[in-house]
Amino acid sequence: MNTKQIFTCALDMGKAADPRGKAGVARWLKIMKRNWDDATPARKKELDAERLTNPYMDSRIHFDSGKKVTKALVGIDIGSAEMLLADTLGADLVISHHPHGNGLAQLDEVMHLQADLLHATADVPINVAEAIIRTRSQEIARKLSPLNHHQSVDTARLLNISLISMHTPADNIVWKHVHDLLAKTKSDTVGDVVDALKKIPEYQEGLRRGEGPTIFAGERTNRAGKVVASEFTGGTEPGKELYLHLARAGVGTVVGMHVAEDARVQAQKHHINIVIAGHMSSDSLGMNPILDAIESKGIEIIPCSGLIRVKRT
Repeated sequence: MNTKQIFTCALDMGKAADPRGKAGVARWLKIMKRNWDDATPARKKELDAERLTNPYMDSRIHFDSGKKVTKALVGIDIGSAEMLLADTLGADLVISHHPHGNGLAQLDEVMHLQADLLHATADVPINVAEAIIRTRSQEIARKLSPLNHHQSVDTARLLNISLISMHTPADNIVWKHVHDLLAKTKSDTVGDVVDALKKIPEYQEGLRRGEGPTIFAGERTNRAGKVVASEFTGGTEPGKELYLHLARAGVGTVVGMHVAEDARVQAQKHHINIVIAGHMSSDSLGMNPILDAIESKGIEIIPCSGLIRVKRT
């Protein structure tokens, strides 16, 4: 496989697990196409044509050396140190879960996905969900603005090693895995939700590492009520304003990767339980099916930087 084929594989698997479904992904790409067609020639020079075919602007081919890939170094977070390690180990490709370059600069552009997720799974009115996520995505854009987005990309180019990131595609996969599990489990208590997550190998290893499933708001004996896996995909967490509307929609327990302290306080205020599955373990659970597909094509996978590698094929 070459770098583009590997990235396309991740993109296709992410689309298949997208909370919006096939029609929702097509709807978004249609909007992007209309915006492109309506743009002036001068404006088109400023726009990224990648958005016409890729619904996840945080996930990109950052540098393609053109070399055939036989060995890939894969981590949750990749920096210049990992790029140098890849060079030492003879890797042709480095795969990062978290975004870099243009993908990091445009992380806010995938957050709109959360509005559809909240509407479909938590019954938050779509107009309310869109307004909350729009405000939050603007905040995230401002926070990302001063970062050195291309540091690792520049290192990859100097070393002539391909670099790609698979953020939202993998996050969609972990969301679907957890969503489907919770739908089958029908947990009575918050403790039941935690115990269901603990059966997943990545979360078992997360527990051994001190970062596995835990309760951030509520108690094990609390009734779980309506359980929603709402904080796994769509760039980053939606923010504290959401919890009032989740309570109004009848949500009893939120399951996610991570949560900010101010959001946890708001959840407690509105009597919503929060179960945190774990960040590195959740990211690994999303990445592993993609890596299984890549490895089945004869590519050696070298895990690093927080990746908990569990093979399912």
